[in-house]
Amino acid sequence: MVADTTFGTDALILPGLRNGTGESPVWDTLSRRWLWVDIPAGAVQRFDPDSGTLERFQLPEKVGCLVLRPGGGLLCACESGLFEVDLPDAGGGDAAPQVRRVAEVAHPQPGMRFNDGRCDRQGRLWASTMLMDLDRIRPVGRWYRYTPAEGLQETSVGGLMIANGSAFSPDGRTFYCSDSHRDVRMVWAHDYDPDTGTAHNRRVFVDMREMVGRPDGATVDADGCYWVCCIDEGCIKRFTPDGRLDRRLYVPMCKPTMCAFGGDDMGTLFVTSLSRGEADLAVDPHGGRVLMCRPGVQGLPEPRLAAA
Repeated sequence: MVADTTFGTDALILPGLRNGTGESPVWDTLSRRWLWVDIPAGAVQRFDPDSGTLERFQLPEKVGCLVLRPGGGLLCACESGLFEVDLPDAGGGDAAPQVRRVAEVAHPQPGMRFNDGRCDRQGRLWASTMLMDLDRIRPVGRWYRYTPAEGLQETSVGGLMIANGSAFSPDGRTFYCSDSHRDVRMVWAHDYDPDTGTAHNRRVFVDMREMVGRPDGATVDADGCYWVCCIDEGCIKRFTPDGRLDRRLYVPMCKPTMCAFGGDDMGTLFVTSLSRGEADLAVDPHGGRVLMCRPGVQGLPEPRLAAA
């Protein structure tokens, strides 16, 4: 039995905000603020849920994802590589972020960028790449691993069109990822070695080819269930660790892109979405907006990047 819940427009926040592709939401337990990116705008956004204040910071490149650094600040995966980003203090007005490139990537083809990513339970960043031009997309995307001590390294997980959906089980021994391309639409699980940071024994976790939506960004909850945003279906699906669909959350946006748990009790779900312009908005008037809801379960604090 699948339990369905619908969250209406009253769950939408920040009515003046419209992201091109909102992605990579993260709850920062230190600052008690939400952070996420707008990929095509090359922007990082910071939101204080207590005051309702939204701040937006410009980066020099399109940005696919972000993770938290150990003492504060961010690491952002962009087009040409990885950047340490220090945002100004809250309420800093027009102050610009401090940006330093710490790793450069050698893409196999021009016109690529980083896309999805997060840290494993030991603080290793896993970040994926993809071609930006979806009309000529090919399976040249792969997952990279990074720590300040080891630098940026290729992993064995490659041959992907739109690599997405990264998440780690609560014990850190399963790595999930997906391919969002309409011709693939698969979610895989891998055995993960937390000592070496390597993934192996790839197997199908969820085959979404017979479903309406395409798998996009994802997270896991404290029970180890995998929550994945379903592009074009307007919902988030929860799969138990054995791959069984047991919950669906319907949202007002047709193209939800990623979800994350946060808040002081880790019980708030934050959802981003995308809108590619007027044609999308004609059929998806809330596309590009963000939402906060309380689905009745708890998530896990997002691991920070390992220290150098």
